[in-house]
Amino acid sequence: MIYGLTLIILGILAVPSLLLSKKPNAKELLDKITPYQGWIGLIFCIWGIWGIISAVLNLGMLGSFPIWWITWIAVSVVTAVLGFLLGYGMIQEMLLSKNAEAMKKGEELRAKLAPLQGKFGIAAIGLGVWAIISSLMFMG
Repeated sequence: MIYGLTLIILGILAVPSLLLSKKPNAKELLDKITPYQGWIGLIFCIWGIWGIISAVLNLGMLGSFPIWWITWIAVSVVTAVLGFLLGYGMIQEMLLSKNAEAMKKGEELRAKLAPLQGKFGIAAIGLGVWAIISSLMFMG
């Protein structure tokens, strides 16, 4: 359930225009969070990568709980991608700046994914809701 809740939050951060169209007074909250966006993105990117690794290591669950396992891997991938996009500045500064080749590849990856940020954000919100529902149905 925690993956679902955090994915919804991450989706809202990735598509702030969606939140602002529903709640115009949310601009103040978004303005407060914006300075921490890099750190939030970096943490979510690491958490998503950890989720992918955990899901692959627990591949046996695919036979017992296929819907839950597919949800787990999908949530982890979307979390890692959105975390990368939101935290790219921090990731570039901390990890990629020491290696020109890694920096170039990181920029290429970001250039491919950045136009899809809005779609990933909306998918994150929907997938987050599904993750909560499925955790209550299958694991609850």
